[in-house]
Amino acid sequence: PSREPLGVLDAWMWARAPKDATGQRAGPTESLRWTEGYERVAELAQSPELSATRLVYVADREADIRTLLDKAQALGTPADWLIRARHNRSLENGNKLWTTVAQSAPLGEVSFQLPAGRGRTARQVRQTLRVARVTLPATTEAPALTVSLLLAEEIEAPAGVKPVLWRLLSNRDIPHQAAARELISWYLARWEIELFFLILKQGCRLEALQLSTLARMERAIALYLIVSWRIGRLMRLGRTVPDLDVSLVLAEEEWQGAYLLAEQPMPQQPPTLNTALRMIARLGGFLGRKGDGEPGAKTLWLGLQRVMDFASGLRYARQIGAV
Repeated sequence: PSREPLGVLDAWMWARAPKDATGQRAGPTESLRWTEGYERVAELAQSPELSATRLVYVADREADIRTLLDKAQALGTPADWLIRARHNRSLENGNKLWTTVAQSAPLGEVSFQLPAGRGRTARQVRQTLRVARVTLPATTEAPALTVSLLLAEEIEAPAGVKPVLWRLLSNRDIPHQAAARELISWYLARWEIELFFLILKQGCRLEALQLSTLARMERAIALYLIVSWRIGRLMRLGRTVPDLDVSLVLAEEEWQGAYLLAEQPMPQQPPTLNTALRMIARLGGFLGRKGDGEPGAKTLWLGLQRVMDFASGLRYARQIGAV
């Protein structure tokens, strides 16, 4: 519910095949990655190590593929799924998906903070929730499929701003407002997902790597996935629980290394997480002025690089009794 990043469970390395002379790409269709992605999550959901953990597959409109939905049903839906709908599909009764859910009675409302990004400013959003439990007709490859469609439509949007409207498909039944709000909270996690890949691409500069073999590239990506998770987690904790004791998430040599690099007096007790993160980010170029807000991924990543190198040296010096 808090959307705190907990780690990286799995990664599927995938790249587009080059186009041939006709402009076509060889190999399987790109949509296959969405279906195989769910299969990987389903496999993890059935592993003994995660038997007490609920896994949810969340995806945007590119994943609105009937093959994926049918695959989940064929596997017994070991992991829940929530996908933003793209297609106004025909239903088994002949009606259309959009019309059916729009005609249903309001189930309630939900409010949340829409984060800034893609040319928009952060603002509070209030949506009306409508739900329809519908059946998609059988195909030549799969039987009929019953799903839920949740329509979340913004009300009283600011003038000149496009209202936020989501149509979300899910295997879950949605009998009441609390269940609908839970699905909205799942979908809001997509911003953490976007932040994760932003850190991976811009903070870690993954796309700038020039390694000579695929195996080396895969090892580097695996390492940077963990780095990106850690930075994202630190960013979120620093903003949601700023007064958290820094020693709960950073090693002693890490936060002390930040103080030494910044040439600041060493505190007798561990500082708060937010204090330490702002100091680390300043080492990466964060100015910390009144209107600058909290540190972003890039300055944290650059600052952490300096801190981690220094912390390694500090740890070694203590091991040999030099300090």
